[in-house]
Amino acid sequence: MTDLICDLPLDDRPRERLLTHGADTLSDAELIAILLHSGVRGKNAIQLARELLCDGLSGLRKREPAQLVKTAGIGPAKASRVMAAFEIARRLAAHEAEGPSYDAETFGRALVTACSHHVQERLGAAFLDSRQRILRQREIYVGTINHAAVSTRDVIRHALEENATAVVLYHNHPSGDPSPSAEDLLFTRKMAESLRLCDIDLADHIVIGASRFYSMRQRGQI
Repeated sequence: MTDLICDLPLDDRPRERLLTHGADTLSDAELIAILLHSGVRGKNAIQLARELLCDGLSGLRKREPAQLVKTAGIGPAKASRVMAAFEIARRLAAHEAEGPSYDAETFGRALVTACSHHVQERLGAAFLDSRQRILRQREIYVGTINHAAVSTRDVIRHALEENATAVVLYHNHPSGDPSPSAEDLLFTRKMAESLRLCDIDLADHIVIGASRFYSMRQRGQI
């Protein structure tokens, strides 16, 4: 391979190919070469990038800046560009992995669509982090046509597994009327007290009817 990328045919140069055909057409080494910008005497940027990728992208990501700088041909400027690219990718992945924030109206309407047709009572929960984002939503218990008895311990166990700081309970009423029963209210109070002992908040309890939902938080019952 020639020592200079500028000596390559135009369509073989990483930057020109990226602009013409898109970044997804480039190899890992070609992408890293663009970050490096230039090579060193005897090695162009692509050759230098291939040496950096001896352990693959995951191996390169784990290397500390000080390690990169010690690599022949990699100075502080090149190392900082590579590290900055990995940090941008990490932040983007973290942002995309974030669940939606809990909103009673949005969540309640979605539950009516998903659960109002069930002929048995089902109890589930959404587990929230400290910023009220939904970490996970799961069904916990399927009951009979008019009863869904579940232990507070089951809910707490799942909440601890998810490292949740708050829980939104929900269950459906096959009758179609989302008004909470006396048993629903008693269970909600018991659940709130049990979660509080574990430093977990009961953010809401949604009861799902045929075409509407009932939020105990919105009604001041939590």
